[in-house]
Amino acid sequence: MIRLARVGARKQPHYRVVVIEKDRARNGRSVEVVGTYNPRTTPASLDLKRDRIDFWVGKGALLSERVGKLFAAPVAEPAAPPAAEPVAEPTTTSITEPDAEPAPAA
Repeated sequence: MIRLARVGARKQPHYRVVVIEKDRARNGRSVEVVGTYNPRTTPASLDLKRDRIDFWVGKGALLSERVGKLFAAPVAEPAAPPAAEPVAEPTTTSITEPDAEPAPAA
């Protein structure tokens, strides 16, 4: 079974997504840690090893209800920085008055 195992301090939940035998305790010895879930960040951070989850599901592991919802949720891509628009180089035009004489060199 693939389910959440709670870690973290009191009132600061943080979870590991673990592969564990069905009849073991919630935080019992797991077979493999396949991800982490932190609901306290905005938005909640989720890190899953999808290839390992697919492997275990192929072997017959079941997803818990909550892990199933998290696994089916769309993956939030980190926001890419906005593309910098090319800045046109300023054109320099020298405006000289026809009556002005150049300054004497010092």
